[in-house]
Amino acid sequence: MQVFVLLVYSGQIIAQANNHRYPAIIPLPVEMKQTDDQFNLNASTTIVCSDTSQFKTAALMNLYVSVSTNRELAIKTTTAAGNYIRLQIDSFAVSHAEGYHLLVQNNHIELTAHDNAGLIYGIETLRQLWHKQNNKSLTINGCIINDYPRFAYRGMSLDAGRHMFPVSFIKKYIDLLAFYKFNTFHWHLTEDQGWRIEIKKYPELQSVAAWRNETLIGHKKELPHRFDGIKYGGYYKQDEIKDIVQYAAQRNITIIPEIEMPGHALAALSAYPSLGCTGGPYKAATFWGIFDDVYCAGNDSTFNFLQNVLDEVMELFPSKYIHIGGDECPKTKWKVCPRCQQRMKESGLKDEHSLQSYFIQRIEKYVNSKGRNIIGWDEILEGGLAPNATVMSWRGEEGGVAAAQQKHTVIMTPESHLYFDYYQSLYREEPLAAGGYTPLSKVYSYEPAGNTVSTDIKQYISGVEGQAWSEYYTDPAKAEYMIFPRALALAELAWTPSSLRNYPGFLQRLRSQEKLLQQSGVHPANNFDEIQFISTTTEKGNITVSLQSSLPGARIFYTTTGSHPSSKSNFYISPFTVQKSCILKAKLYDEKMQPTGRVFQQQFSVHKAIGAAVSLRHKPVVRFNTDAGALVNGLAGNNRYNNGQWIGFNSDSMEIVIDLGIVKNIRSVRMNFLNYHWQRMWAPVLLEVFASADSVNFKKIYTQKQFPVNGINEVNAAVRATATKYIKVIAVNKGTIPAGEYGAGSKALLMVDEIIIN
Repeated sequence: MQVFVLLVYSGQIIAQANNHRYPAIIPLPVEMKQTDDQFNLNASTTIVCSDTSQFKTAALMNLYVSVSTNRELAIKTTTAAGNYIRLQIDSFAVSHAEGYHLLVQNNHIELTAHDNAGLIYGIETLRQLWHKQNNKSLTINGCIINDYPRFAYRGMSLDAGRHMFPVSFIKKYIDLLAFYKFNTFHWHLTEDQGWRIEIKKYPELQSVAAWRNETLIGHKKELPHRFDGIKYGGYYKQDEIKDIVQYAAQRNITIIPEIEMPGHALAALSAYPSLGCTGGPYKAATFWGIFDDVYCAGNDSTFNFLQNVLDEVMELFPSKYIHIGGDECPKTKWKVCPRCQQRMKESGLKDEHSLQSYFIQRIEKYVNSKGRNIIGWDEILEGGLAPNATVMSWRGEEGGVAAAQQKHTVIMTPESHLYFDYYQSLYREEPLAAGGYTPLSKVYSYEPAGNTVSTDIKQYISGVEGQAWSEYYTDPAKAEYMIFPRALALAELAWTPSSLRNYPGFLQRLRSQEKLLQQSGVHPANNFDEIQFISTTTEKGNITVSLQSSLPGARIFYTTTGSHPSSKSNFYISPFTVQKSCILKAKLYDEKMQPTGRVFQQQFSVHKAIGAAVSLRHKPVVRFNTDAGALVNGLAGNNRYNNGQWIGFNSDSMEIVIDLGIVKNIRSVRMNFLNYHWQRMWAPVLLEVFASADSVNFKKIYTQKQFPVNGINEVNAAVRATATKYIKVIAVNKGTIPAGEYGAGSKALLMVDEIIIN
């Protein structure tokens, strides 16, 4: 059996959190006291178990020790004199499930746990405490720890449908999750782009559905789409899955498989086209998105197929839960499918949302008959929630709260905070990602449901999960870069009481963990200390810039000429004012005055509307910037639409009025619109700009109807010199996305950034 073990040689690194000093442990324990003792783990050390039932866990600890010292310890059931580590379970002494008590003294370690899971987590804490003395021994500083988890469910996912990962990486991933006290691995095994699990009853799932003809190059927003022309695919054999499940169980990781239905089914339909509404032909998708072809809900053979698939899945995975997806299922084909419409008529279903509920509830009854329960994404609420379903709330928290109000178990995994396919830095050098912006600090700040719901509702929130979607995870190294260290922030918010969490303290411990990960062959992102900025506007219309870094003792040097900064450039002491358009560049130096990190860069446009009053006729889309002041703050939106400078309007046309304060003579109005149809972003069908001296009588000064560029369309409206105090901009939204386009039938997004007036 191939085994991956995370190598951990923790140094004597102490971190500050809430005015207490802690070793660099993540997640932070509930209670910890350090002593002057020191335990030396050497050749004479024995592992003592209270009974033979702990031998498997002792063997796991021995595995960790042997990797670090090239020796195994003797395992006994009686206490020997001298140097020993005792493992024991006492649910009365340790009352919390998965909890443990750890006592490290000069000649022995006592690890007492509520259950076997607690023993494992105590061992994982020991691994973070020990440091290598030489090739044969480890030392652990004295301490007393009482620890237990905040949430019962602490999960991380991995999407194998878009890109597949080798078994060796899956085991490495499981080891990392165990090390940071996660207890659930959500394994996404089927997608439009590939079927990744061997189902012996349906061999074409392996020979056909597991493969796609080629793969998209670049981002799906880029047109025309480009492909690599290389057949891609594969699947996990059942023997491999059994081995992985056993490997995870030894580390107290439950694997929850996800078999997508009724949507995200193109790969399966390519192998068995009779399961679709049209009968095909179908092909596994070669690019990313949501597709209209889904399982036919009016065809009984669909349910027979899925039940047979689930039989084999449940045989492989002993988990309490089976994830059945339920998300992003277009109803387009169902609306015109005779069998689906007949099903609706016979079952008294009012619409296609009710048909989806019928589909989910029928599958749930079957899964329940096998002694298991289902988990589904929050779309399974549409049309009525299945009786025993657990909801994974990803489109915000509203779905989770609604499910909790119905007394259903909820797992919070909001896209806004816990999707690790989003960019974690705004630096242009960042590798390709799905979109959005979720820095480490945002992950750490997340509080499930916060103060918005009552305690009665919160009791149904079982825990949290981070999502690792693999459209742009092209290999294990990229996956590690995107997932870590954000998963560590999630681990701490899932385990540690919110009253103890402290971001600066977490960062101090993380800097030590970062080195450990690198030594162990893990490639985490290390951009969390890089320069960030906050920009505000002054009353005089200039831009005030504040630069910051979380790196202790760091210094920032900058230029506003576009030249490369060095230690001889301007030394940043306090916020400064930008009085003319420029490119700001800044460089970070550590406490030893060594340059570190990448060069920060930001362009500023100083113009006549900086800091002006702005009014919007329609409310902007919440998931982008909703502050109208972003339209006149001197900052343009980027082509990743994730830097907080874009304002979006969903279906509504955009009407903006800018009050310049006094009458000014203007000659140009500039702005940008996004045109990414594969992101449902459409440029306006009509743009009109008006000028007024009194806010009542407006004169049209510019019109534009064509926006041909896929991407950022720059508008540069040169006008005759006009004395004006008010500028009105009206951009007519595309409205409903037309047939034949991606997202047909849904509302188009109109996206605008800085309105530059000169």
